[in-house]
Amino acid sequence: MSGTPPPRRVVVAITGASGAVYGARLLELLRELGHETHVVVSRAGALALQQELGIEARALGQRSDFFYSAADVGARIASGSFRTHAMAIAPCSIRTLAEIATGVTSSLVTRAADVMLKERRRLVLVVRETPLHTGHIRRMLEASEAGAIILPPVPAFYFHPQTIGQMVDQTVHRILDLMEIAHGFGAAWDGIAPADRAGAGA
Repeated sequence: MSGTPPPRRVVVAITGASGAVYGARLLELLRELGHETHVVVSRAGALALQQELGIEARALGQRSDFFYSAADVGARIASGSFRTHAMAIAPCSIRTLAEIATGVTSSLVTRAADVMLKERRRLVLVVRETPLHTGHIRRMLEASEAGAIILPPVPAFYFHPQTIGQMVDQTVHRILDLMEIAHGFGAAWDGIAPADRAGAGA
């Protein structure tokens, strides 16, 4: 009997916050792992892809199994009857966060996210904004209370990253973890060696 987990059906969205590389890299790793991917990019997300990575949104069709227009609210991923495992919005803009938090959806991105919440499936929001005002924080709380996982793309420097790519990958690996997708990429934190902890204060 094989110990390889079965392929998952995963939704990935990219919206108009800086950090389109997170969504693009997530798609690459999901494809490498053999999972079925469904991709939707908002209009502002398409601008970010062009500005930051120099690629057109539809080019992500080559990294995914299915690509949808954000205006296509009749797509399969807009229905809870279409069984999916998890969804990540990477990056997630504040507007997208606000729509998800309030349940007032205006595009396939936020409708698909709303489906995840109502069907009690995993939804990871890679919220990319700083600084945050009180309204932003309230929307994050509301989304969290509804069942979403808020994951700001904060780099972990204790892994001693040497490149931007390594920092991006560390965040993407955490997205996979939170979507409960086994991957084997990167190294898990194994604590500080006892010799290095000796004499350390609080």
